[in-house]
Amino acid sequence: MEQKICDGTWVTMITPFTKENKIDYPGVAEIIEWYIQKGIDGIFAVCQSSEMFYLSLAERVELARFVLERAAGRIPVVVSGHVSESLDDQIEELSAMAALDPQAVVLVSNRLARRHESDEIWKKNAQVILDAVPGVALGIYECPYPYKRLMSGDLIKWCADTGRFAFLKDTCCDIRQLQQKIAFTKDTPLKIFNANSATLLESLKLGAAGFCGVMLNFHPELYGWLCRNWRKNMQKAQKLQDFATVASLIELQNYPTNAKYHMSLSGVPIGLVTRSKDYAGFQELQKSEVQALYQCWQNYSAILQFNARSVQKLCNNI
Repeated sequence: MEQKICDGTWVTMITPFTKENKIDYPGVAEIIEWYIQKGIDGIFAVCQSSEMFYLSLAERVELARFVLERAAGRIPVVVSGHVSESLDDQIEELSAMAALDPQAVVLVSNRLARRHESDEIWKKNAQVILDAVPGVALGIYECPYPYKRLMSGDLIKWCADTGRFAFLKDTCCDIRQLQQKIAFTKDTPLKIFNANSATLLESLKLGAAGFCGVMLNFHPELYGWLCRNWRKNMQKAQKLQDFATVASLIELQNYPTNAKYHMSLSGVPIGLVTRSKDYAGFQELQKSEVQALYQCWQNYSAILQFNARSVQKLCNNI
């Protein structure tokens, strides 16, 4: 099993829908091109941002297939689609994803044990999946829906020791916990990607591999620069970190509808139809807030004098 996960920015891909509430595949293609143009290092497809809990198994598999085919080796892709309750159904959906040959298949941490169940139950269920889905690199996503199950140090070590896990999207939002997790993965194939904007710079200093968060759908250039250049210019890095921290409050508004609107302001021709939220409630006030954020970044990035073309990608050899 070849290790292919690179450092840098891994965007949680959003899913556009048509007015008929079908996946808008021309829109998906446009988004992929936008990600590549903006210097994103990798795509995390069929995740919560993709509204995977609101997609059928057939839709999840077809969406993953389309993203991989459209990316065509220009940018690496990891996929999840791990939403089911029973282990049999989980094996079915994860096997279907593995058959598409992504860089990794990402497991959702809360699918492997119920809220009240122990880490030992989690390990037992995870081992069943490892045995049933061989030969593919795996990842872990501490998805907050339907409940957030953060990975303990014991689970992190167990995953790292299997040699199968290469990717962890960490959502603890706590720098001390991140430091401990990074220590547990030292000298192993398992890389930790911070999902929290406010702690990104500090986590990079501690050895995090990069950023995997929703705000890459808003400001990919910002996070790309931070992941690649923070050591070279700490003053500029701190200014960008400050902006990222404040800007990330937009997550609390109406995500992912607001990300779709922000992306449309950037010239990506997609609509606002969203299955996981009441997109009809995204009114003029919310739009004006996103417009202000968009313009603020245009002004701020001009002052700091950088763009996507000035950022060298970390995934150059895929």
